[in-house]
Amino acid sequence: MPHVRNELSGNVNGPSVQAQQIHGGITFNVQLPPPSGPETKPDQVPSLTVRFINRSADLSVLDGWFGGGNDSPPVGLGALNGLPGVGKTAIVSRWAEKSRALFPDGQIYVDFAPLRDGAGGDTSEAVGMCLRALGVSDTNIPGALAERVKLFRSRSADRRLLIVLDGVNQPAQVRSLVPKGAGSVLLVTSNGRLNELAALDGARMMSLGPLDMDGGLRVLADRCGEAAVAAERPAAERLVESCGGLPVALHVVAARLLTNRRLTLTALAAELADETGRLNGMSLHGEHSVSAVLGLAYNDLPHDAARLYRLLGWLPGRTFDVGTAAVAADIDTATAESLLNVLEAASLLDVTEDGRFRFHDLVRLHAGERAAEEEPATEQQLLTTRVVTHYLVLTALADRAVREDRLRIADLSGPLRDAPDPFAAGGGPPPLAWLEAERANILAVLRAAARHGLHTPVWQLAEGFTVLFLHHRHLGNWKESLELGAAAAAEAVAPAAEARLRSLLSRPLMDLGEYDRARAELESAVACAEVSGHPALGASVQEFFGRYWDRFDPFRATAAYRRSIELNIEAGEWRGVAIATYFLGCAQDAEGDHGKALETLRKAHQDLTACEDPRMAARATAAIGVVHEHLGDPDEAMRTLAEAARVLRAQRASHYEAQALVRLADLTERTGGRRDAVREHLAMALEIYEAGGSPEAETLRGRLEGLDLLERLDETSQGDAAG
Repeated sequence: MPHVRNELSGNVNGPSVQAQQIHGGITFNVQLPPPSGPETKPDQVPSLTVRFINRSADLSVLDGWFGGGNDSPPVGLGALNGLPGVGKTAIVSRWAEKSRALFPDGQIYVDFAPLRDGAGGDTSEAVGMCLRALGVSDTNIPGALAERVKLFRSRSADRRLLIVLDGVNQPAQVRSLVPKGAGSVLLVTSNGRLNELAALDGARMMSLGPLDMDGGLRVLADRCGEAAVAAERPAAERLVESCGGLPVALHVVAARLLTNRRLTLTALAAELADETGRLNGMSLHGEHSVSAVLGLAYNDLPHDAARLYRLLGWLPGRTFDVGTAAVAADIDTATAESLLNVLEAASLLDVTEDGRFRFHDLVRLHAGERAAEEEPATEQQLLTTRVVTHYLVLTALADRAVREDRLRIADLSGPLRDAPDPFAAGGGPPPLAWLEAERANILAVLRAAARHGLHTPVWQLAEGFTVLFLHHRHLGNWKESLELGAAAAAEAVAPAAEARLRSLLSRPLMDLGEYDRARAELESAVACAEVSGHPALGASVQEFFGRYWDRFDPFRATAAYRRSIELNIEAGEWRGVAIATYFLGCAQDAEGDHGKALETLRKAHQDLTACEDPRMAARATAAIGVVHEHLGDPDEAMRTLAEAARVLRAQRASHYEAQALVRLADLTERTGGRRDAVREHLAMALEIYEAGGSPEAETLRGRLEGLDLLERLDETSQGDAAG
């Protein structure tokens, strides 16, 4: 992996960023998208990587509660609480493994730790994750939380599922995810007691304490060998006492013994006896500090590995790859990889299934504590600057890999010119898959950079990041990223950027039903666009305003789209002209001016074809078919909708294809067409909706059943007539 540095000089018109160190390589194994459709069977609860020790009594309690006996509730609800690192996730994982037969329809796992990075925990995203696990595609997941919960209950109604919510901190996060299927179980882990769940929802509560002496000794014997523990039994007992029986601390102690063969249990027990006082908030009953144990492992690290450990404690986000670690420490990737291996060998880092690294929460806090104690006062700001620049460049490359000819305000020509592009290389990750995998980290980087006042890279990163949300519905994340970006653009006095980000912000706001705020953001965007004197930007803002008015006033929508077309022409943005023309034609049709709409949509189709945008051109074709129906020409409407469905299928735009097929079925039915043609269109649309888990599938199944009934009645009538 080359070590690339970039120097920027000369005059640049518009905002720019100086890239300090960019690592184009990404440690990322692209995971296949989750299967979709009604037969999807999730299997998400993580496996144990070490032997499960001394929780047999707790497992028996769970068996008694939810093992399927006469006393088991229709839908089980259990909550496990205890200190971080005490083994809550481990016991749930072990019980899930041994109870697999109880849940023939699958097991779903949601980690609330990354979701809590938002305001109060994104329950809506958690429900969305469960819907995806049950086979519902992103395009069919509703935007509103209430609608997501309704769909989740419907999808879980006839299934026997185990759902695990890890790291919950609010009872409300649980109530939205109680499955409906008889025999299902919802298990929750939390650091604190969720007593309200027991009082109001009948949850069974289990408090997990640290391991007793026997359990702690068994952990050491499993990791270090029974002979070693037997040879120094008193020292081993003192180690268990010093660790307070906390499994995470015991595993770190065992790692020290394993990685330093000259270190005896007796010598280590003597060390631990004097180490207390760090991470007091994470101490066990105020007596045994986890930080003391972690500090001893840290003290064994070589100098370079210790420095990387400290700096990674300041890294925004919960997972990272080799390239990001190298940027954080301002070292080359080969050195970073070697040092990360040292940290992993010391059990201070875990490796995820996709080849990334992550800290346990307590270890991350300890690393940050050491950085605050030992690093220069300016280093955290410098690290955040390096990391936000790294993510800015990679996100910009991913954005351009999805579509090059998109309106962008940020001028990143300098750093992008010298940066290696992992998305263009053979075997590189798909850009949207990479953005999806890095979504939580990019949000964390945006928050950290905003706190440090790095306004320009914050708005630039928010602008590029939005390409993910144009394809995947994560409304809470989209809204937050654009809010951070708009605020940063205002602080940077960048009116063009502020206009762009506020107009984009209207999209998730409208999907969330926040129409008044969406209008306010658009009005601010119009004012900022006028100040900027950027005609293409003004055109885009007007298009967004038109889409707002589509919901409330077709005449004002038409005016906004006309203004967007004028400004796009002035800017020479011909694809923007074509898209605004498409929306104008749809608005004219909604107004009732069908003849004018037909003319407008034909022009849009022609221009979109010239711009090599077949997907949007096919949407225009479908809209033309609808207009033909409104004009009383069902034959032409039928032909045009069929052509649109064909092209949309070729473009893999299945959602829009299904819409065209349903319109074809409706039109055939209204005009007295053949019943088998209606059935064919509905069956094809049903296949698409079922594959994506769309709630529309139920409606289409009902229509097809109705057609079956009519055919049986016809056959009966014909038989009676013949008799």
